[in-house]
Amino acid sequence: MPRLNFTTVTEFTFEGFSVFGWQHRIILFVIFLVLYLLTLASNAVILTVIRLSRQLHTPMYFFLSVLSISETCYTVAIIPRMLAGLLSPQKAISIPECATQLFFYLTFGINNCFLLTAMGYDRYVAICNPLRYSVIMGKKACMYLTSGSWSIGLSTAIIQVSSVFTLPFCDANTISHFFCDIRPLMKLACADITIKEFITLLISLCVLVLPMVLIFISYVLIVITILKIASAEGRKKAFATCASHLTVVIVHYGCTSFIYLKPKSQNSLQDRLISMTYTVITPLLNPVVYSLRNKEVKDAMLRVLGRKSISS
Repeated sequence: MPRLNFTTVTEFTFEGFSVFGWQHRIILFVIFLVLYLLTLASNAVILTVIRLSRQLHTPMYFFLSVLSISETCYTVAIIPRMLAGLLSPQKAISIPECATQLFFYLTFGINNCFLLTAMGYDRYVAICNPLRYSVIMGKKACMYLTSGSWSIGLSTAIIQVSSVFTLPFCDANTISHFFCDIRPLMKLACADITIKEFITLLISLCVLVLPMVLIFISYVLIVITILKIASAEGRKKAFATCASHLTVVIVHYGCTSFIYLKPKSQNSLQDRLISMTYTVITPLLNPVVYSLRNKEVKDAMLRVLGRKSISS
């Protein structure tokens, strides 16, 4: 039933972590700020090392450098406003600003999902077709996979933002989250959102389940190939090349799937705490787990530092 008397909303406020007291919010602010700065710094280190070290000019590290750029943009779209919200909980955000934040959040977030899929395919080729690796994973293939990831993220974001912001918003204007996300926004709409929810579920299945299935197939084939390796040392080395990627994939898809593929939840605070994992912690986890603990990257870092110290 349409409402006869309503006030059209022109701006939103975030509920964020306003349920916590001032002292708790200050502690959260310091923790999130440190994690944010560490994320920016670690991604900057990864990009610099990959750029300066010729030994890392391979498809695997090309995808990693693109992922680092995407993760950096992803965090910039969300965390600064979240930090501001911890200090000033009632700070408003206009509808155009909210739509912009949702657009960049979806673009980079979905791009990350498909980049991880491309990295899984890269590992599959490296282990299952090592002799043809340089032919299959040439520059053109890397560019196609990367541009495909960006295109899917961009087009999906346009569809989702258009879907959400064609809804009328009236009376209620407090978003039960710390950033502009799809479900909390749709809850504020004063119209039937059944079709919109179906569109969101369909898109979530495409951008989450499809990459997970592709990565799962890649790893099934990888495990089968590794088990055929005669030497234990060879099997251990092959597993080591995939361990970091698999760790990041499990954390990334585990958290996002829980939020976007689960039934409706009445516990919005629980959802916010889970969202912190993939918006704050996972972007830091990627460079630390996937790179900084990687022997090739550490050796490259030492070489880069050695050059600088010699030149200085």
